[in-house]
Amino acid sequence: MLDFIFNHTSNQHEWAQKALAGDPEFEDFYLVFPDRAMPDAYERTTREIFPDDHLGSFVPLDDGRWVWATFYRYQWDLNYANPAVFRAMAGEMLFLANQGVEVLRMDAVAFIWKQLGTSCESLPEAHLLLQAFNAVLAMAAPGMVFKSEAIVHPDEVISYVSPEECRLSYNPLQMALTWEAFATRDARLVQQALERRHALPAGTAWVNYVRSHDDIGWTFADEDAAEFGIDGYSHRQFLNRFYTGAHEGTFSRGVPFQENPATGDARVTGTTASLAGIEAGDEAGEDRVVLAHAIAFSTGGVPLLYLGDEVAQLNDYSYADDPDRRGDSRWVHRGNRPRDQYARRNDLATPAGRVFHRLTKLISVRQSTPEFAGNALTGFRTPHHSVVGYQRIAGDTVVLVLANVSDAEVQIDPLTLSGFARAARDLVLGADVDLDEGIVLRPHGFVWLRVAPI
Repeated sequence: MLDFIFNHTSNQHEWAQKALAGDPEFEDFYLVFPDRAMPDAYERTTREIFPDDHLGSFVPLDDGRWVWATFYRYQWDLNYANPAVFRAMAGEMLFLANQGVEVLRMDAVAFIWKQLGTSCESLPEAHLLLQAFNAVLAMAAPGMVFKSEAIVHPDEVISYVSPEECRLSYNPLQMALTWEAFATRDARLVQQALERRHALPAGTAWVNYVRSHDDIGWTFADEDAAEFGIDGYSHRQFLNRFYTGAHEGTFSRGVPFQENPATGDARVTGTTASLAGIEAGDEAGEDRVVLAHAIAFSTGGVPLLYLGDEVAQLNDYSYADDPDRRGDSRWVHRGNRPRDQYARRNDLATPAGRVFHRLTKLISVRQSTPEFAGNALTGFRTPHHSVVGYQRIAGDTVVLVLANVSDAEVQIDPLTLSGFARAARDLVLGADVDLDEGIVLRPHGFVWLRVAPI
């Protein structure tokens, strides 16, 4: 799989350089305007994505013109209203297919179409473009599939997932709400998301992850949070403070990304180990790392494990001393491959060794658990707000997953488990369990239980 950047190019790209030189063919590859009239009109309804880099959606050129740059000032958005852009990018796509690439991560899918008077995000034409690219593949490279990267409202995220558009998609909601649950010690939002927003069309799948190369944005829907009496805006402010070490009692050592003083908006960066408390010396840090992955590994689809997380890599603050990187705090978790940590991966006296050993065990168990195939999931409620529960069903067999996000032990009583036969199997421990005795979940603990419905 390769990242396919089809919303924009570098300003150093051949196309951009020809546009700067005044080549009319390539000037129309971008959205370039002679003055601020049209940029001002567009910016009445668009939002600022990287305010640390530049305000608004446009950046100035040396000759006084303005070019659309949603993200960084050197990333110029392409103009898909020009059919030549589609043809050119389809050619790039087929070139990669001929190199043997099987999956393209479609970067920033929500931003690829612009229309005055709108947010210029997730417009109908964005979906039409993806369908058109898929039609090209169906004729010339039917083995290639797309993975959507859409960090937007959950309803918009799922709208890109279909056999006609993207068969795979990042699952940013589950990722963000796993971290939300760790901060609040309350699993109700992630439980709600699994029951309400996890289902996908046949032939598609989530890519479930704990973190990625990007930041963490709190992409839950405000209307979902309101059902639990949570105000979305203030809750995001709390989560930003919590995960950047600014909230009293936090275990996290994340770093803010793209803070916008005008709106109070921000996102969070950091390695899983640093976000989960290992850097701060919190005794539950390793358990949180493992629990987060246990959820990602067991909810279906394709699990993603970010390089370094399996050996508890900590934040790398040296980016602040690099003039080319200091302006982008995401480099705090994009450090070089941690050779020292990998050298300790078999030493159980170290966090690297313990985390590596436990995650390796989970991967092994997952590989031998057919119930974890596919994407279908059925929720399982308990009386405890700190417990997220769900069932993975394959034919006549069921794996019940119970995960405790709190700092306290939780007991699941036999009555809650009365829909299953009394004999169960703990897949991680490899031990038989009598459900008449209930289940004890230690703080930040979980179980994968193979159970038999009555």
